[in-house]
Amino acid sequence: MLTIEPTRLRLEPGTRVLDLGCGEGRHIRATRWMAGVTAVALDLSEKEVVATATSLRELDEMGPAKGGAVPEAGPWGVVRGDGYELPFAAEAFDCVIISEVLEHLHEDDAALEELTRVLRPGGILAVSVPREGPEAICWALSHTYRNTLGGHLRIYSRAALRQKLIDHGYRIVATHFAHGLHSPFWWLKCIVGVDNQDALPVRLYHRLLVWDLMKRPLVTRLAERLLNPLIGKSVVFYAVKG
Repeated sequence: MLTIEPTRLRLEPGTRVLDLGCGEGRHIRATRWMAGVTAVALDLSEKEVVATATSLRELDEMGPAKGGAVPEAGPWGVVRGDGYELPFAAEAFDCVIISEVLEHLHEDDAALEELTRVLRPGGILAVSVPREGPEAICWALSHTYRNTLGGHLRIYSRAALRQKLIDHGYRIVATHFAHGLHSPFWWLKCIVGVDNQDALPVRLYHRLLVWDLMKRPLVTRLAERLLNPLIGKSVVFYAVKG
């Protein structure tokens, strides 16, 4: 399940991409089906770093016949590191992805300044955060949701995030919403209890999301396309460093 759309990243043979705050590597995995792209994933959590490296190795071992990496895929690396002090040279990357990360950071401007340092002029930044409306509903429904250790520290309006990127020297080239099917799932979780995995509505909705992820049926693809502008869980910006 990708929030960032890889086709918008201008990743060509020879380009270098950093996934900052990679989690379990869902976005960096997409580069294994691209020719000649050097991919680096970074996360502060050792657990996430190990999971990402494992999944990338598995893709390479599977091979294209089983849905794994293509033979011409470029090199990859996974690094445990701090987003405030990236262990890379200035202008080391052609593209930086930071998806669903900024809302967790106490110093979001410092993180943006640091990732801007490692992105070359003219490079692409892809950033996503929870969308203001759906996120505000979660905050209103559940005290636990908004006070979980390591959870979301702030809600970004679309306009505020756009201006923040502009203030850091970026030119916005595209924007969209994502995961319209996921907002009701999180509202249900907030109503019954964020940690209550056994509630019947949550279990049934989770089955729907798994079905959508695995099968990508036409009905859910159409539903998400209709729901994204209305209640998409995430807002995504693509911006060029000036």
